[in-house]
Amino acid sequence: MQLYTREEIERLIRLDPPLIKVIEQAFTALVTKKVTMPPIMRMDVPEHNGEVDIKSAYIEGEDSFAVKLSSGFFNNPSVGLPTSGGMMILLDSRTGQPLAVLADDGLLTDLRTAAAGAVAAAFCSRKVAGKAGIIGTGAQARLQLKALTLVRPIDHVYVYGRRKDQAAIYKKEVENEQGLPVTICSSVKQVVDESDIVVTTTPSREPLIYAEWLKPGLHITAMGSDAEHKQELDHGVLEKADSITCDVIHQSRRLGELRGVPDLENRALELGELTSGRKQARTSDEDITICDLTGTGVQDTAIARFAWKALKNKGDDLRERS
Repeated sequence: MQLYTREEIERLIRLDPPLIKVIEQAFTALVTKKVTMPPIMRMDVPEHNGEVDIKSAYIEGEDSFAVKLSSGFFNNPSVGLPTSGGMMILLDSRTGQPLAVLADDGLLTDLRTAAAGAVAAAFCSRKVAGKAGIIGTGAQARLQLKALTLVRPIDHVYVYGRRKDQAAIYKKEVENEQGLPVTICSSVKQVVDESDIVVTTTPSREPLIYAEWLKPGLHITAMGSDAEHKQELDHGVLEKADSITCDVIHQSRRLGELRGVPDLENRALELGELTSGRKQARTSDEDITICDLTGTGVQDTAIARFAWKALKNKGDDLRERS
């Protein structure tokens, strides 16, 4: 069994088109293959504003699968620590023996979440969408924007954060690193008004976006609600949308934006139905589309296998050279 550190993984795995394709294929597998994916095991640590999740999935025919432990402790930035953490263990499908421990400290979770955002935008938003709206200023706010630039011609960014100082840092980093102009907005509504695609990246416990703000052609990816107490979209947003897509419907019903609106479940699509070509989220440029991402074990297995293959090949190359 091999142990790989975050530093080793970070040198080889990044948010790029090949990784996005891997995550797209993982969603396709959910509707085209037999996938065993148990419900997420969650534990809250309310005393410290934290949570821990365990996710896993086995894709029939694959020779390995991952079990992932991830944490989110939302007071960490105040003590100079990242919000997210965790690790993945890759197991042999035939024997159950551990093949590798990916001590990525949450890196792979962050990357596969951003890649899922890219898949959502690629299959739900208008192809000409150029104005990106980001709600939040943390790690996912940065990664989700980068993901959008890989699938859509983003030319301007509108951001809203509760803390003005963090929004200013976000603006400076994005403009310096990605060369995109960033406008700091005074409200969530302003972001929605100005944008073609809006991504919500917060642990909010109450709605941030309301139905009366929606406009023709808008796409929203909501990726912050992944627990029973979280919500970023008012129920009216889902009711007004022309299409609703989830990574997994039953999970969205339990942990995501479908919670509390069971009458809309029959309207919802799954992302794998889009990536497999079986269905379409958008029938015209005027449609309002929503994608709710709660995070799935199949994404974790996909990125863990992808990372392990890259790390193993790198190790083989080094041994051959020596």
